[in-house]
Order: sequence, then structure tokens, then C-alpha cells
Amino acid sequence: MAKENLLLTPGPTCVPPDVLQVMAQPIFHHRTPQYRKLFEKVSTDLKAVFRTAQPVYTFTGSGTLAMEAAVVNFCSPGDEVIVLEAGKFGERWRSIAERYQIKALSLSAPYGSVVPLENLERALKEHPKAKAVYGTLCETSTGTLFDVEAIARLIRKTEAIFVVDAISGLVADRLEMDLWGIDVVVCGSQKGLMLPPGLSFLAVSQKAWKLVPSAKCPRFYTSLQQADAALKQSDTAFTPALTLVLGLKLVLDKLLKEGLEHVWQRTEGLARKTRSSIQKRGLTLFSQHPSNAVTAVNVPPGIDGKKLVSIMRDEKGVTIAGGQGEMTGKIFRIAHFGFVSEADIEKGIEMLTETLEELKTNSVSRAGS
Repeated sequence: MAKENLLLTPGPTCVPPDVLQVMAQPIFHHRTPQYRKLFEKVSTDLKAVFRTAQPVYTFTGSGTLAMEAAVVNFCSPGDEVIVLEAGKFGERWRSIAERYQIKALSLSAPYGSVVPLENLERALKEHPKAKAVYGTLCETSTGTLFDVEAIARLIRKTEAIFVVDAISGLVADRLEMDLWGIDVVVCGSQKGLMLPPGLSFLAVSQKAWKLVPSAKCPRFYTSLQQADAALKQSDTAFTPALTLVLGLKLVLDKLLKEGLEHVWQRTEGLARKTRSSIQKRGLTLFSQHPSNAVTAVNVPPGIDGKKLVSIMRDEKGVTIAGGQGEMTGKIFRIAHFGFVSEADIEKGIEMLTETLEELKTNSVSRAGS
């Protein structure tokens, strides 16, 4: 089925039509056995997607809510943490920590790159009291993939926990929470899980749980202790986004029926197709370590990057993402995960090529007038 308004952004992403139909069903009350049965199934299937035997907690809120919960439930004001930064969302970890008077040691790398492992190894030795290391699977703002398996290997030797923002990377890039020894994984609903925004998730290891009782950061809505007590009853502590949970059940059914291995392989294939098509048109990739979730592309010289994005969205019916922060106007980003097909990528590249040609022609015309 052709998509009338094609979303090739790294969130929100297109939602499958049958998932939209499920979410349009008549609503029912959430404090009922009917809901608890639904939520028990969803919570069990989330473990399979997060690749963990540990509990996965569901909150009504965006991915940033889960990020904040992953700070306040494990840390106290005055604690030291290490933050791996190479883009806007790595920087968000630092901003959240500092808001709660937590000492954030920033290990930064240029946008499009990753923090060298030796820098983290040195920081862990120099800061043995660091409570946690905060990192990112896919840095959405640059389309960059961090080697979280290798990072986790370093952190496992210490008392620190490893917290990973997998908001855009989950389901797109391989993530093995238990196998790799990751302690906390956060995610949102509007990326690889193919839902509208509104749900966020935390998967928590036993090592991380040991920090919860002594954490002194203030929290109420994001309290994992409340969430855990509710989850033991197949429920949530506060009102759930019921329609999204209905859609989530179907999405998880789809993912697990297809198999995560196949989902990862399919997404990798779409990523390769996108990058190959981009490079065949003389465009260059921005990220040195590209993720399977999203491809970041340098805006060609003489092209207005903001105008490129707006024309494709408003005139061509294809929405791609522009750059964020210091990369605004300098790069654009094309996502290829979730409910995206080869035909969608082909249409997106076709409209991109057409729009670039129009902008180049207009630029030449203005220069000659």
C-alpha cells in the first residue's frame, strides 16, 4: 500500500494500517482484568525485544521521560557519572544529570564520530566512584552507531552501571541487553516500535536495581519502586496510554513473528540500499559509524538544507529530517527502520534527487540574473 504522506524521519515513523485500526477500537477501562491480561502479555513480549529476562517498565510519556527516570532512580545529588557525548542526545544525558546536581564528566567526540574506548577506559580508572555511564546506541542527531557491546565490556569490570539510550536504535541496530551486560535500556514508542509518540520504556538489570533504594534524587511519577509494585500486578502505577498499549501488542506480535534476527537483517539491507543510492548521486555520508536506523547526509555546497527539507515535505509529500543543534542546515537525515519498505526508500531518493536538481537550477538561475 502506497503511503500518502511518507515519513522517512527517525521519529515519529509510519504506523502500519492494521495497528492504526487496532488503536481505533472502542476504549475500555484500564483498572480491569481485561487490561491486566493485555499488559501482562505486552510486558512479557517487551522482554524478548529488549533481549532480557529482566523487567521492562512502561511509562506514559516520551523517550526523554525514560531518560530522566534512568537518572533519578539510580543517582543522588553529588554523585559522579560519566556521559558519552557525540550529538544532541548524548548531550541530553548530561543536561538531565546536571539538573539534579549530579557531577557529569563529559567524554565528547565530534558530531558524526564516537568516543574512543581508551578515553572511557581512562575515565573509569580516574573516577572509580562513578555511579553510572550514560551512552547511546544510535545517536539520532548524526545517524551514528556506538559499539555498546565493547563499551559494556569495559564497564562490567567496575561498580558503575551502564545506561543506554536505545530510543531510535532498538529493533533497528542489534542490542543484546543481557548477553552484553547492559544494565539499563531506555526506549520510546515512536521509532522502531512503529507507534505514535506517547510510551516510554526502561529495562533494568539486577545490578542497577541495587542502586534504587539509596538513590536520593526526587521522583514521583518516574519512581521505579512504584512501577515495580504495579508491574507485579500486571499494571501501571498511573493511567496508561491505553490505545497505544493496544497497538503495542500488535506491533510486538509482528516483530516476534518475523524474528528479531530477520528484522535486524531487513533493516540493515534498507540502510545499505539508502547509502548506496545516496553515494551514486554524488552525495556524501556524514557519520563515520553509520547506524541502521538512520542515514545522515551532508548537504551539497550551494544548497539550502532547510529549504530542501521543507520542499520535500510540503510539495513532494516526503518528510525527511534536517540537522539538529550545530548541524542545522548542514545535514539531512533519512530513516529506514520500522514500517519502511524498499519502495518507500526508492520514492524518497527519487524525490530527493528531483528536489536537489530544482534547487541547483534555481541557484544557477539566480547567479546568472
